[in-house]
Amino acid sequence: MPPSGPARTALRVCPLCEATCGLILTIEGTTVTGARGDRDDIFSKGFICPKGASFGELDADPDRLRTPLIRENGELREAGWDEAFDLIAARLRPLIEEHGTAVVGAVLGNPNVHTMAGVLYPPVLLGILRTPNLFTASTLDQMPKHVSSGLLFGDAFAIPVPDLDNTSHLLLLGANPLDSNGSLCTAPDFPGKLKAMRGRGGTLTVVDPRRTRTARLADRHLAIRPGTDALLLAALVHVLFEEGLTDPGALTDHLEGLDELRAATADFTPDAVAAACDLDAGEIRTLARELAAAPAAAVYGRIGSCTVEYGTLASWLIDVLNVLTGNLDRPGGALFPLSATDNAPRPAGPGKGFALGRWASRVGGHPEVRGELPIAVLAEEIETPGDGRIRAVIAVAANPVLSAPDGRRLGRALDSLDFMVSVDPYLNETSLHADVVLPPPPPSQSAHFDFVFNGFAVRNQARYSPPAVPLAAGSMDECEILARLALALGGMHGADPSAIDDQVIEDTLTKAVDDPLSPVHGRDPKELAAALTGADGPERRLDLMLRLGPYGDGFGADPAGLTLARLADRPHGIDLGPLKPRLPGILKTRSGRVELLPGPIAADLPRLRAALTEVPASLVLVGRRHLRSNNSWMHNVPTLNGGSNSCTVQVHPADAERLGLADGGQARITTEAGEITIPVEITDTVRAGVVSVPHGWGHDRPGTRMAVAHARPGVNVNQLLDGSRRDPLSGTSVLNGFPVELAPA
Repeated sequence: MPPSGPARTALRVCPLCEATCGLILTIEGTTVTGARGDRDDIFSKGFICPKGASFGELDADPDRLRTPLIRENGELREAGWDEAFDLIAARLRPLIEEHGTAVVGAVLGNPNVHTMAGVLYPPVLLGILRTPNLFTASTLDQMPKHVSSGLLFGDAFAIPVPDLDNTSHLLLLGANPLDSNGSLCTAPDFPGKLKAMRGRGGTLTVVDPRRTRTARLADRHLAIRPGTDALLLAALVHVLFEEGLTDPGALTDHLEGLDELRAATADFTPDAVAAACDLDAGEIRTLARELAAAPAAAVYGRIGSCTVEYGTLASWLIDVLNVLTGNLDRPGGALFPLSATDNAPRPAGPGKGFALGRWASRVGGHPEVRGELPIAVLAEEIETPGDGRIRAVIAVAANPVLSAPDGRRLGRALDSLDFMVSVDPYLNETSLHADVVLPPPPPSQSAHFDFVFNGFAVRNQARYSPPAVPLAAGSMDECEILARLALALGGMHGADPSAIDDQVIEDTLTKAVDDPLSPVHGRDPKELAAALTGADGPERRLDLMLRLGPYGDGFGADPAGLTLARLADRPHGIDLGPLKPRLPGILKTRSGRVELLPGPIAADLPRLRAALTEVPASLVLVGRRHLRSNNSWMHNVPTLNGGSNSCTVQVHPADAERLGLADGGQARITTEAGEITIPVEITDTVRAGVVSVPHGWGHDRPGTRMAVAHARPGVNVNQLLDGSRRDPLSGTSVLNGFPVELAPA
């Protein structure tokens, strides 16, 4: 639809990656025609990347679905909202009543954490459904960090982030924030923060098998053999103990297992790990000494250290290093953010701890982790006959046919379901298998608050964006979509969707007034509910969370405290201050201490020791991130699908010559699980013995409605995997560092 009406501007926090930058949108009529950085934003201060600049193009994508689709006689057709939800209630509810809730699998994708609806409503939906079969993108990404944090601190969401503005030595492993903008570390202008650190005399060390843009900025680049990060980290821990360099400082009285940790890492000497890591033992020792000597240092790892065979061990050792050097929970080191919607701090003391494997998958017996099963086993749970077989799937903002191993098999499995619902703005590689597709509106028409990413932010702050454009006629807000879906699943189809919000508010306030430590202890829940402000249920729930949160007004207990009204009056955001030490208050372990060598970790260390003597594969594959991409989301935006954002296999010149590969030619990559054919890009930015293919491509399946992506489809690297390679502690698929064979096609 062409723009109409006079131009105006609106503020919006960008929802397209984890940096959460403030934008100023230019709007003509109801069309976003431009986006620039908001210099007055209290967090991002005007920074913007190509994804944010393309906000309007993505928002107005003509391939976005505007109305629901339902399957009739094998074909998807447009339908009204009532017809779509009537069909869901008529098909899903009888399945649940006949076979139980376990026959429904819930699949949540990465975009959920970028929207208010995706955070507020899936917990309600899952609470109604009560299925043991939950699958999310976490087991393709960051689950090892959740597991290691759960075991160390008793809370899977207690993830420390580097204090980028104050550190003097940053060690990055498997992270390329100059292209990714950061992950599990929300930091607008991550590149600028790294340059500022170096400008004040700090040191940046990057461990990565590729000479990424971030590595090119570094003072030291260690081109490690992929998948061996845990060995390097264990050797650094060994050196700290061996040379008497450990100094936990203020944490000393809150640690458990220090001596056991020393013994457990005794075998991982720099000389022992050097060959496996393909690094110099002397350089490993130097790095350990520099970390210990730095006035303030932080160790940070991301997807390259998570999605490997020893992902949980690597994630654990990163925080162990921060502890041993005295840099955990101190300025300039790694600190725990305190979001405006977190629970208010409570007195320190023992908690319930963190448990793994409370149940297991039906077919393979794969253990549950943080309430989830590995997404790589979804296909077998659908295909395998027997009691408890998954017969229906609800997918919310998820595209596992591209993002999970062996998408072709998963696509066939989805086609065999009795029923499938997909909440997605596109008819993509996964939603095309659904019986009902429910499209949320474009981001300009939705309110925004970063519930998740504020919990990983390098500075405490809060920002709220109301819808920049009114909801289009015939559209439905995503909050209402998910609320109505929950009602249909719970046998309450046709009820007012606001009943969901009212029930959540009532339950939350009832619990709060019964809590002696709550600022509203003993008050009337109905009176408190009536005091909430907001135009709708989601806004009232946000107001509730802000008021009860660590900076909130406590419903009048602190007149200067945070409320939705105060936040709305500050459209550029409210600065809540720098990160501060929070231990031992955040600890929820059974001991009430940081448990340095948890049982599951100790039990997995023999597997890492065995890696010391394994013969490395001659050629392994790693992924890579592009600045203009975020998984499979944005390949349908013309300005983002091009230039450096290309789907090639990067090969070192020596390997290309040895294998007879030509730049621009085609190569066949083969594993025991599959093969792909892909264009060759010869470059010395990838080390010898390693090839690199980006994740999220493969838009060549017939039936999708993503014209730009389909015209330049790329290749799905996950077709090289069958899902059998996983980190055993977290269930995370091994997407990096697996052996491949390469030959001219």
